[in-house]
Amino acid sequence: MRLFELVPVERTSPEVIAAFAAFGTDRLGKGVVHAKDTVNFIGNRIGCFFMLSGLHLAKPFLADGMTQETVDAVLGRPVGLPPTGLYGLIDLIGLDVMDLVGKNLAVNLPDGDRGHAFTSFPEAEQRMLERGQLGRKSREQGGFARVQKLDDGRKRIETFDLLTEQWRDAVEPDLDGVPAELGAVLFDETPQGHLAWEIFGGTLRYAAGLVPEIADDIVNVDHAIRWGFNWVHGPFEMVDAVGADRVVERIRGEGADLPVMLQVLADSDGPTFYRDGEYLGRDGIWRTTPT
Repeated sequence: MRLFELVPVERTSPEVIAAFAAFGTDRLGKGVVHAKDTVNFIGNRIGCFFMLSGLHLAKPFLADGMTQETVDAVLGRPVGLPPTGLYGLIDLIGLDVMDLVGKNLAVNLPDGDRGHAFTSFPEAEQRMLERGQLGRKSREQGGFARVQKLDDGRKRIETFDLLTEQWRDAVEPDLDGVPAELGAVLFDETPQGHLAWEIFGGTLRYAAGLVPEIADDIVNVDHAIRWGFNWVHGPFEMVDAVGADRVVERIRGEGADLPVMLQVLADSDGPTFYRDGEYLGRDGIWRTTPT
């Protein structure tokens, strides 16, 4: 299902909102979410934070010997994301598009937003952009990966190594010992686990701080990410799946403040954001989850 983000303003009547919502579902066959008029709305605010922050936060892991193939593999099925992972997803979208997204965020993000740290590319990715190495749209020039057709008809898959800034043959990702249970890698004491926590866990924490700024409730956030970015679970559903108490304990153990919705959950003494057809509101009140 493709995403339709409905963004009313103060003067938009309830009748107009209802009409557009019905048009999106009945005529367009899309999943409709109700967003606020903020930069990148819901889906791209969170999804682009994942991508742009990921380019920066993966650097220490690459420097310590982790391959880009492993980064993509960890940030795929183990955390409920599509197999494109990080670099593969940006290759699909294009570095030129992500550069424009970053510039827009730099101008329009609220003061103090964590996303400000990630609105420009790291140096190697900036050089890729400048020479037109944008992703799949660049064809032979490629992006983070490319496919070379050999004289004998075979195909060679290559990876652009961000450390050497040279092309090399693609290698198999290292998922040895990575737990198969969805999201369990977030708490795994391995380099892959630390990568997952820094990038994907950091995205979950970012999302948990954006209600009610980008949407009035967690349901619209979860729907936007599942329908727009094809995650298995939205951010709050994912926290429930891996154990909100474990997430809260990990954040507190790092000496960090809890994002607003995780604080609301902790204050509620409830174990999850969703229960028996209800969801937890920003005010700590349980409400019926819309179908």
